[in-house]
Amino acid sequence: MSDARTPAQIEADIVRRRGQLAETLDEIGARVHPKTIVGDAKAKLASTVDQTAGRAYVTVNRTITQVRAQFVAEDGAPRLERLVPVALVTVGLVGLLAMSARRRRA
Repeated sequence: MSDARTPAQIEADIVRRRGQLAETLDEIGARVHPKTIVGDAKAKLASTVDQTAGRAYVTVNRTITQVRAQFVAEDGAPRLERLVPVALVTVGLVGLLAMSARRRRA
């Protein structure tokens, strides 16, 4: 098989390939440029932080909903059988802490 291309076709092919090579080298240069690398790292970090914050929000929201369900009935009424003991324990602990603080001062 012989190459039936004319010199003008060969020259046009060389010019086209040089252009493609120049574009490829420019793209590689942009990818390995320090600003590009730092920008990519920042974007990845921001994405990770957003995902982590989103997961934390969902977890906190779920926990609050579960705790609220323990103390408030579905109709919105407080569950006194659960609230009263928790309130008494809280008041008792605050009282103990206050007495302990007074004894330390004296």
